[in-house]
Amino acid sequence: MQYVRDLKALDRRSLPLVGGKNASLGEMIKAGIRVPPGFAVTTDAYVQFISQTGIRETLSKVLGDVNVEDVSSLDAASRSLQDLIQQTPWIPDVREAIQEGYDRLCRECGVDAVPVAVRSSATAEDLPTASFAGQQDTYLWVQGGGQVAHHVRRCWASLFTSRAIAYRVRNRFPHEKVFISVGVQKMVNSKAAGVMFTLNPTDGDPSKVVIEGSWGLGETVVSGSVNPDRFVVDKVILEAGVKDISAKHIECVFDPKQGRVVNADVEPERQCRCCLEDREIKELVKIAKYIERHYGKPMDIEWAIDKDMAFPENVFIVQARPETVWSRKQAKSVIGAKSGYQLLMEQAMKRIKIP
Repeated sequence: MQYVRDLKALDRRSLPLVGGKNASLGEMIKAGIRVPPGFAVTTDAYVQFISQTGIRETLSKVLGDVNVEDVSSLDAASRSLQDLIQQTPWIPDVREAIQEGYDRLCRECGVDAVPVAVRSSATAEDLPTASFAGQQDTYLWVQGGGQVAHHVRRCWASLFTSRAIAYRVRNRFPHEKVFISVGVQKMVNSKAAGVMFTLNPTDGDPSKVVIEGSWGLGETVVSGSVNPDRFVVDKVILEAGVKDISAKHIECVFDPKQGRVVNADVEPERQCRCCLEDREIKELVKIAKYIERHYGKPMDIEWAIDKDMAFPENVFIVQARPETVWSRKQAKSVIGAKSGYQLLMEQAMKRIKIP
């Protein structure tokens, strides 16, 4: 069994082994997109853990008895299952594989204890027909093999939050068919981060890329705890027709004194400053267009810009998944009777003077 796989060895066909998030990261690396290095703790590791320790039967029984319409019953089942995952002793082979994977990543990055993001990657998430993404946990700026292993198990446990259990039941998605992988990826020391869509999520216009960003790590944007800067950019001419700059009062940053990621106050003079330079906006749009072409569908992308590196090598993609709102709508024109191709050509022709 393969307990750990380098992200470079993965692609979209790896989904059953490493989940949607990790498979997508590997696919992008192979496509030449800048993605921070890392490795995946595979679904084999999770299955081996619950099988060899004998807790698989307990998990199935509790899930079979839970009543998702009874909040107290659901919460009690969730607590018991998460405690079971976190308190069950490790299988030595799995624990050692995680340590070895982390040690290799440290050597690759030239750092004794490289800070990493530990992200859940379930086999049922990041699908265009489901909304599993975001139901499992993510931990930022984790350092040391022991802490990585600890947070891997916390990610496994998050497969059994009340929200995740109820969603699977209500959508008739069998619990036993959902497995979880965990991605361990070098942290980007972000000066700014956020999300972008390869269509306008407001009206489905495929001729635009919409970027949302803020200072620091991207968790403030993803969680909605800050009102981000917003840019609506034309795909053809790479110009932002809309630039909405918000007052960004907090940023998610690593606090070395506390040894953890915190939401810190942003200095007054920086709150209303644009979090992206024009060249960074154009670079993000170019990458977004490339990712959309590679996958052949509208995409929802997470990005980060490293403060310690030079442009453009500091522009990283940390996640990409199929866009799920407009992709579910009937395949028809979104503006009048014009196709996406026609809209793009109209925008291009506006800038071309024909004698």
